[in-house]
Amino acid sequence: MSVKTPIYLDHHATTPVDERVLDVMMPYFKGQFGNAASRTHSFGWEAEDAVDQAREQIANLINAQPKDIIFTSGATESDNLAIKGVASATDKPCHIITQTTEHHAVLDPCRALTRQGVEITTLPVDKHGQVDPGAIQNAIQDNTALVSIMMANNEIGTIQPLAEIGQLCHEKNIYFHTDAAQAIGKLPIDVEAMHIDLLSISAHKLYGPKGVGALYVRSRPRVRLIGQMDGGGHEKSMRSGTLNVPGIVGLGKACALAQKDMAQESHRIKTLRDQLQQKLFQSLDRIQLNGHPEHRLEGNLNISFAAVDGESLLMGLRDIALSSGSACTSASLEPSYVLRAIGVSNNMAQSSIRFGIGRFNTEAEIDYVANRVIEEVNRLREISPNYR
Repeated sequence: MSVKTPIYLDHHATTPVDERVLDVMMPYFKGQFGNAASRTHSFGWEAEDAVDQAREQIANLINAQPKDIIFTSGATESDNLAIKGVASATDKPCHIITQTTEHHAVLDPCRALTRQGVEITTLPVDKHGQVDPGAIQNAIQDNTALVSIMMANNEIGTIQPLAEIGQLCHEKNIYFHTDAAQAIGKLPIDVEAMHIDLLSISAHKLYGPKGVGALYVRSRPRVRLIGQMDGGGHEKSMRSGTLNVPGIVGLGKACALAQKDMAQESHRIKTLRDQLQQKLFQSLDRIQLNGHPEHRLEGNLNISFAAVDGESLLMGLRDIALSSGSACTSASLEPSYVLRAIGVSNNMAQSSIRFGIGRFNTEAEIDYVANRVIEEVNRLREISPNYR
């Protein structure tokens, strides 16, 4: 069966907007264009109702209260608001715990806070990319205000033991934040059962629009959080600014679709991922899987190909959209800091490719991708002095 190229297999970077999401957004670009903060006429009331419905759709997906959903421009802003907001709310210099393979949207705000006297502990991960909850427990200090651990990694797909970490934080009365940008809509999330106090979401990672996201902020018991953007007191003064109503409507719909279809979709995507993995490992030698072999996102496959330069491989696979790492760092020629953190050598890290399978990929596309990767790896190895 022939397939249409280019084939998109970079769903960790972004996802296409689902047509069902776009359909519900369109009216809010046209006749229903009101400002959700306009309380004196029907245009504003319609917009406010749409925003409230989206809060409920998002809350339902993560077992939260709708009033605890704060809208932002995406997960990066949500991470910054959670981390800097908690640090700003403390009366004295505080301590924050995170881990080495976090997204830069967590690592960079933490680094910025060190200039304000905040102490940051960045914990190592094991060879699969998981942080040890025991290490978190040992790192806790009297002034520890926040633990921030991502739910699933954007490069290697490793899923962290969040329920165990959340329970630990709950027992110690420490706020627990998770960047769930990669996990939302793909993994079951229950902020109550997992004892999550703050959770970051980005719409464009789950077939919604770019430029909109949310931060879950627990209100019972209340998380003390100071907004980082002033000007109007929107979103309970946690995030001032006119709400992106079409985007918010799209995020809500994307969450509703994910809640409805997650189990079936996850099974289908995992089948495709396993199909690709099996064919590559059967046909090629000297390749290795990066990340946890079991506790990983269903659509994630990160593989290193010995004696092959990752950038050269990508250049040879122009008919397939792939990545050699995070979309935020793929312009760098340095080996992935995530792969280095799990002990992958520089050579193998520079030969790694991230496959991100998504909602609209087909079995025929996966077969095509496997054949093309095998063909191109073999071609590059034939001219490589490092392959014997």
